[in-house]
Amino acid sequence: MSSAVAPQGAGTVSVDRVILAPPERIFDLLADPDRHAEIDGGGTVQRSRSGSRRLKLGDSFGMDMKMGVGYSTRNVVVEFEENRRIAWKTLAAAPFDKFVTGRIWRYELTPVEGGTRVRETWDTTEESIFSRHAVRLLMTETTRQNMTKTLERINEIVTA
Repeated sequence: MSSAVAPQGAGTVSVDRVILAPPERIFDLLADPDRHAEIDGGGTVQRSRSGSRRLKLGDSFGMDMKMGVGYSTRNVVVEFEENRRIAWKTLAAAPFDKFVTGRIWRYELTPVEGGTRVRETWDTTEESIFSRHAVRLLMTETTRQNMTKTLERINEIVTA
């Protein structure tokens, strides 16, 4: 199925795709941080620092990342509705937590005939005031392309 770009509000970018799989299968993949490197369309997620476990609201999990150089993030699950919605806020480690931190990655799953519409949203409305505008200016188009690739990877995994 093809991907579509959803209208974006100030500070958000969304892409969506219908995947021919039930929401439970997709949600199980999203709720396991050990599997995030498999689905990351941008190639920046290297591995989970938290071990494989099913996420729930309020959970914190770490990620080893690489974008030119290696770094780590701490993520906190800020939205959770079983098989329908999961979102985490990415927080940078000190001293970068004062400057580059606070973006939210959200996945919304809606059952449709024959499958699930998956919408991924990159939400920078809570990004640090110091980086908010630069992040949007420099990363929006690349992030949109990477999210489209992420949904392609999710599709490949859950329909294999």
